[in-house]
Amino acid sequence: MDVDAAVFDVFGTLTDWRSSVTGELAEIGGRAGLHADWPAVADAWRRRYRPTLRRVVVGELPWQPLDDLHRLMLDEVLAEHGLDALTAAHRDDLVRAWHRLRPWPDASEGLERLHRSPVLTATLSNGGVGLLTRLAKHAGLRFDCILSAELAKSYKPDPRVYRMAAELLDVEPRRLLMVACHPDDLEAAAAAGLRTAFFPRLEWGPDAEPDPPPSDPGLVATDLIDLARALTDAR
Repeated sequence: MDVDAAVFDVFGTLTDWRSSVTGELAEIGGRAGLHADWPAVADAWRRRYRPTLRRVVVGELPWQPLDDLHRLMLDEVLAEHGLDALTAAHRDDLVRAWHRLRPWPDASEGLERLHRSPVLTATLSNGGVGLLTRLAKHAGLRFDCILSAELAKSYKPDPRVYRMAAELLDVEPRRLLMVACHPDDLEAAAAAGLRTAFFPRLEWGPDAEPDPPPSDPGLVATDLIDLARALTDAR
């Protein structure tokens, strides 16, 4: 697949949000003297993500930064799990847990391989620019550019987000590759004219099944290193 640039989903595709967020919930909850099924709390928080963002995309909610939406979702989840004792400071720290996610083991090497190639690399995530910049620095993930749905004042899967990435990188949509482990992200990118690449992740834990590829996945790889080889070996 001959492309000029590749943009990456981050939560799930490049980072293990579940173990990262679960760990921070357990640590911060423990400091507050609380006990809970912390993986279940992390899962409940994440399950609110897509429905909440979709409400923004369709106009049911005004656009606001993802940190603010994460806080709204967190407040709901904590109330449901009887964790109201967590203070505002605790909750602010938990929202920032999404700035400190751990990368999957292959993510750094795969991005480094692409960095040594002519292919431009950038994030294309619903996380804000500040969040993604801090996350990339914390996780040791090197990109040529940080792009965020925030720049389009919307969220994926709004087609404006994908077109914005092509415009800002100054590449034709058909020369821009969207990389994700989420079929709906890739389907929306393809509908906006982008090329797509899929590899699976066990983002909901080792006992869960990865999402299957979309019906027309474009390039399919086993992980990011495999994808980097596929994009660079033919050059």
